[in-house]
Amino acid sequence: MNCRYTIRVAMLLLAVATSWALDDAQIVRDFQARVASYVELEKQQAGPVKATDSPSKLEQDKDQRAEKVRSARTGARQGDIFTPEIAAYFCRQIAATLAGHDGRKVRATLRHAEPLPDLHLQVNARYPQNIPLQSTPPTLLLNLPRLPDKLQYRIVGRALLLYDTEADLIVDYVPNALVSKPKTHHGDTEARRHGDR
Repeated sequence: MNCRYTIRVAMLLLAVATSWALDDAQIVRDFQARVASYVELEKQQAGPVKATDSPSKLEQDKDQRAEKVRSARTGARQGDIFTPEIAAYFCRQIAATLAGHDGRKVRATLRHAEPLPDLHLQVNARYPQNIPLQSTPPTLLLNLPRLPDKLQYRIVGRALLLYDTEADLIVDYVPNALVSKPKTHHGDTEARRHGDR
C-alpha cells in the first residue's frame, strides 16, 4: 500500500513539475517574440549601425537611432515586453539563482558594483548620462533567456532593465526584480518551491 501511494505522489509531483516547465517554456517564447518584434522595429526605423572611429559621430548616430525608435514607440510603457507573467518568470529565475549554489557570489558581485542612486526609470528614455552601466553577473545571465547582440540585461538598484546598446535606450524593465522571496505563478514562494537553502 505504501508503494502505491508513493508512486501516485511521485506521478502527481512529476505532472505538476511538467506543467510548470511547459508554462515557463510558453512564457519564454512569448518574451522572445516580444524581443524579436522590438528588434525588427528598431531595424526598420533606424537601419544598420554606421561604422565609425569617431566618438562624436558614434554619439550622434546613437542620438538619431534613439529618436527614430522613440518616435516609432510613442506609446511604449513598462510591461510591454515584461508583461506580468514574463516579469514573474524573471523574478523566479533571479530568486532561484540567488538561492542557488552561486547565490552568495552573485549577491556579493551586485553589492560590490558601483552603487547607483535611486533612478527614475522610464521606458523609451535614454539611459541616464554619467551613470555607469552595471553589468549583470554571468551566473545570473545563465538563468535568463538569451538576447540578441544589440540588447542586454542591466541591473539598476533592484530593477532589471532590457537595454538597447545601439540606441542607448531603456526598452523595458522589471521593477523590484531582485527581491528575496517573490511569489511564484502558483501562489507559493520560490524559496519553498526549491526548499529553503
